[in-house]
Amino acid sequence: MTTPFRLAFLGVDHPHGAGWRESITNLDGELQITAIVPRLGGTTFSLEERHCRELRFETVEQLISDGSALFDGAVVCLPNDESPDAVVHLARAGKHVLLEKPGAASAVDGRRMVEAVRKSGVAFQSGYLWRYDAGANRLREMVRDGRFGKLISIETNFVTSDVSRRGTEHYLFDAHASGRGFFNWLACHWIDLLRYITGQDIAGITARTGTFGATATDVEDGGAAIFDLADGTLAMFVGGYWLPRWTTEAQWTIRGSQRWVHWDPMRQGTGGVITIHGPQPQFQAMNETFSVPSDPAPGYGGSRCADLLRDWIAAAQENRDCRNTPESLLAVLELLDGIYVSSDGGRRIEVSHG
Repeated sequence: MTTPFRLAFLGVDHPHGAGWRESITNLDGELQITAIVPRLGGTTFSLEERHCRELRFETVEQLISDGSALFDGAVVCLPNDESPDAVVHLARAGKHVLLEKPGAASAVDGRRMVEAVRKSGVAFQSGYLWRYDAGANRLREMVRDGRFGKLISIETNFVTSDVSRRGTEHYLFDAHASGRGFFNWLACHWIDLLRYITGQDIAGITARTGTFGATATDVEDGGAAIFDLADGTLAMFVGGYWLPRWTTEAQWTIRGSQRWVHWDPMRQGTGGVITIHGPQPQFQAMNETFSVPSDPAPGYGGSRCADLLRDWIAAAQENRDCRNTPESLLAVLELLDGIYVSSDGGRRIEVSHG
């Protein structure tokens, strides 16, 4: 019988904490939570009874000094002001790291984490689940295969529940704990996926962030950004905490010289739908719908999360990178820095990675 990969879980009441633990539980025999660091005020309001007797530690330092023999890797679900130090301590102790996105409030802290992870050689995974999505990977294959012809434009949006759903007292809207708002917490998914799907770096950014909704916050509740991809493709994003109930809308449109597609990644009752419109070389226009079956897997992100977790375990065993790398997480933080610099300065800025 294979020994389970043992986990310390940092950040019990993180917004995605329960979802991560549900996903971990679904990998029965492969992963096992053996230690807890509650953080977030030390509360355990959302901790499942099945985990309530695991050994608990007050701090990451205590976990490493007193509980190092208990775990092989750690899932870090902490606010931006705590995550970087936690990752550095864990990496230096030789512990594998799964870091919930975004992981930090700036690229400065991101670089500290990358340096520690690369120097230690531990396996690193981040919470960018969409790299493991079937629809996203179908689009990536289409781009790589040249099926769009010349890429012309990409339009994306991500609009979700307004600030009042969680309340302004939540740490996500606290400038000290989070540093930044909607772009750092949610738009980061699509920014990461833009680079992943296209295989292109972003060379320039023009952005406007701010508070556009009815509830005042310390951090931005949304905005818009125009990205100039390295190959000249024009990409646009609009999103925010703007809907007056618990719900989310998200779509992509990708246009090329030979075909265009509409991707609805969260279509109800499916795992996402891609509507494809292609050329008309003879009398029959190429129109097709590619639908991903509904994902019944419970937990955070369904089967995407299970694939992400298994990739991390394999990376630790095989001494290789995951699909998400330390550098890909850092690239998103660099782009987020660029978005805020552009917005604050009211100008287009050029971007260089690394």
